[in-house]
Amino acid sequence: MSVLVKVHKREGRTVVAVCDKDVAGQIFEEGNRVLDVRGEFYKGEPMDRKGLGDLLRNADGVNLVGKKSVQIGLDEGVIVREQVSSVAGIPHAQGLLVQ
Repeated sequence: MSVLVKVHKREGRTVVAVCDKDVAGQIFEEGNRVLDVRGEFYKGEPMDRKGLGDLLRNADGVNLVGKKSVQIGLDEGVIVREQVSSVAGIPHAQGLLVQ
């Protein structure tokens, strides 16, 4: 399973953006809610699950879009089910991690 991963570093903080390949570059709308996955924020490198766990657990924050990415976040314990919402059937979640 490969997802796109981009690490953002700013002012000593690290946010990891993870996006399923099949939703990257798209925009999803449902009512007045919009999930925009077209920008540079998500344009990362392919990574398999093996190397992703440590990266997520050591980040200050995570941003996950897509079924595979959200499931990885749940499995790794960086988000909980209550943080997951969806737009047009596409799950996404954000989380701040306490180190």
